[in-house]
Amino acid sequence: MTVTRLVLTDFRNHADASLAAGAGFVVLTGENGAGKTNVLEAVSLLAPGRGLRRAPLGEMARQGAAGGFGVAAALGDVEIGTGTQPDAPERRLVRINGAAAAAATLAEWVTVLWLTPAMDRLFVEGPGERRRFLDRLTLALAPGHAQHATRYEAAMRQRNRLLADEAPADPEWLSALEARMAEHGAAIDAARRDMVTTLAAQIEHQPESVFARAGITIDGWGGDAHALARELRDGRRRDAAAGRTLAGPHRADLLVTHLGKAQPAHLCSTGEQKALLLGLVLAHAELVADRVGRAPILLLDEVAAHLDPGRRAALFERLAGKGQVWMTGTEPELFDAVPGGATRYVVANGTVETSN
Repeated sequence: MTVTRLVLTDFRNHADASLAAGAGFVVLTGENGAGKTNVLEAVSLLAPGRGLRRAPLGEMARQGAAGGFGVAAALGDVEIGTGTQPDAPERRLVRINGAAAAAATLAEWVTVLWLTPAMDRLFVEGPGERRRFLDRLTLALAPGHAQHATRYEAAMRQRNRLLADEAPADPEWLSALEARMAEHGAAIDAARRDMVTTLAAQIEHQPESVFARAGITIDGWGGDAHALARELRDGRRRDAAAGRTLAGPHRADLLVTHLGKAQPAHLCSTGEQKALLLGLVLAHAELVADRVGRAPILLLDEVAAHLDPGRRAALFERLAGKGQVWMTGTEPELFDAVPGGATRYVVANGTVETSN
C-alpha cells in the first residue's frame, strides 16, 4: 500500500499542504521546526491510534485557525480521511471511501510503522512505551488487535471504577466485566506472542550486518481466558486496595537482547540500542510484507542523522524496493545515497515544495 497523495488542512503548522508521492523513498528536508515531522505524524494518523507523537487531537489543529484539522490520503483506489471538527476538537472522525468508519478499522487498509528520535530511549524507560511498540508491531500482523485492546481497556476502566466506589460493587456486573476482559485479554496476549515468536525466528536466521540482531521475548502475564477471569475474580480485594488492576496483558513487557553480545538492550550503548531498534523495525517490515502480502509504510524521522555514511548506504540499500519509506533530515546531503527515483520535498515554515 502506497500513499500517492497526501493533503493536510490546518494540521499543525501546515495550513494547506499537498504532496504527491511515489512508491519508494519520500525524502523531506528542511530546518528544525519547519514541519517535517508534522508530515510524518499526518501519515501515522492513517493507522489506528494517536499517531507517532501520541498527542491529544486538540493539539494537532493549527494555532490561530478556526479549529479542527483534516488529513486526507489516496492509497491506490482507497481514499482515507481523518480529522476533527471545531466544535469537537477531541473527537476523531474517520472516513474510508467517503463512508464513516471506526478508527480501529484503519488497520484493515494500511499498516504504518515508525521510528522517531523520542524512541531512542525505548529500552531504558518504563514498560509502557515498550508495550505500545509491541502492540504496533502486533497490529501490523493482526488487524483485529486494535479492537481487542480497545474493548479490554474499556472493561478494565469500568471495573476499576466499580472497585474504587465506596458502595459494594454488584458481583454479577463485576463478573461480566471480568469475562469481557478475559476474552479480549487472552486474544491480546495470543496475538502478541504469535508475533514475537515469528519475528524472533526470522531475526535469528538473518546474517550478521551493521544492524544488530535482537532477541525478543514477552515478560509478564500470559495465559488463557479462564485463567485471567479466575485471577481477576480472586484479586478484587487486592486491586481495590491498589487502585488498579494488577493482572492481565496490560502488565506485560517486551524484553530485548543484543544477540551478538548476549546482553540486555538496556545495558547496551546508545548507538547499539539505536541499531537494535532499527534492525527490529526493518525485520518486522519484511515479515509483514511476507505474511500480509503488502509492505508497511515506514516513517523514519531523522534516522540518518547519527549514522555514518557506510551505515546510511546500508540502510538505504536494505530499504530499496521494500515499500514506501518516508524519511526526514535537516541536510539533503544525508540522502545522497538514496537510490534514484525518490520523491523529494523541501519543508519550510509550514510549506512543502518539490526539490530537484
